[in-house]
This record gives sequence, structure tokens and C-alpha cells, in this order.
Amino acid sequence: MTDDKDAKLIEAGRKLFARDWQFIWASPSIQTLPPMAGLEVAFAGRSNVGKSSLINALTGRNALARTSHTPGRTQELIFFEVPGKNDLRLVDMPGYGYAKAPKSQVASWTELIHKFLLGRASLARVYVLIDARHGIKDVDLEVLKTLDRSAVSYQIVLTKADQVKASELQARIAETEAALAKHPAAFPNVLATSSRSSAGMESLRAAMAKLLEERSK
Repeated sequence: MTDDKDAKLIEAGRKLFARDWQFIWASPSIQTLPPMAGLEVAFAGRSNVGKSSLINALTGRNALARTSHTPGRTQELIFFEVPGKNDLRLVDMPGYGYAKAPKSQVASWTELIHKFLLGRASLARVYVLIDARHGIKDVDLEVLKTLDRSAVSYQIVLTKADQVKASELQARIAETEAALAKHPAAFPNVLATSSRSSAGMESLRAAMAKLLEERSK
């Protein structure tokens, strides 16, 4: 990709997320999903990996997605879009894995996640968030396998990159990219981000702008 193309995508991403993003829908089950419209981009990850914080950083809206220090607070599929625009929706998914909730409830959220990933025709991409301090865990691999089966393209986004030394971060990126070589639906390159410092947000916005550009042709 040329520098000129990069610059255009970065600007397109900036404009895309400078819009008035708003909450539109919450679905506790597959039966209550909103009607499909445009492209949907979902954010998946372990509980407390920082999905809501990432969405807030992307949109520049500190309170758009609810954040909490208690894992498992997001218990539904939460949809955001720009009123009057049907080109792109963001989906904040329930965190999988550890949560301060009954095991039966956690199992129900996990089932919801897997069903949504397998059966949503408008789902164009999933960003799987991985804590840069810990890397890919077994519970993440189960979600990656589901995505491979569903043939939905996905990309790994490392979160909390500001909390890792630069040398350790590069090693984490390399080991994550090596692990992705075994997964056919995965993008080969990994994005490193920090919601606190906004590092990597420009690249993530540009990636979504590129997706919209490609799907509109």
C-alpha cells in the first residue's frame, strides 16, 4: 500500500469515527437481534479485556459503551450506529471466560457469542481483543475456531499495549502472528492498541474505513 493510500484511509477512518455514534439496540438473545442493515463489525474478547474502552476510544465518546472494572458487566450484544447512516454498525459482545456471575449465566452468554458469530450474514469482520500482557489463552482459541468455521474474517487487536514494555510488546505481536498462521480466517497482521493513550486507534479506524471501501465496490 502506498503512503498516499495509507493517508487517505487514515483520513477516511478519522471522518468515519468523528460522526455522532449512538447506542441503538441491546440483544440478550439471538431472537432479539435488530434487523440487519449495512455492515456490522463486532468486538469479541475475554471479560475485562477492554472492549467497551476500545469502542469509546475509537469514537471519541467516553461514555458511549459502558465500562466497568468488574468482568462480565456486558451481558448482551450491544449495537451502535450513526443515526441516518446505515453503512456501519459496531457490536460490543459479552466478554467470554471469567466473569463474576453464575456459571449457567456465563454459559448462556458464551452460547450467544458463538451463535451470533456463526449466523449473522451482515457480520463483515470481528476484532478479537487480546490483552497484550497475557497473549492468546485457551478460551480465546475456542472463539478463533468458531470464527474459522463461520468464515467471518477476523483480526487480532492487542489491548492495553501501554502497559507492556516495547520489547515485550514486539515479542507478543510476533508470537500472536505465528499462532494465527494456523487459522484460515485470520488476518496475518496484529494491531497493538491502547485506549488510554490512543495508540493504534488511527490504524484500527483506517482498517474499518478500508473494509467499507472494499464492500461498497
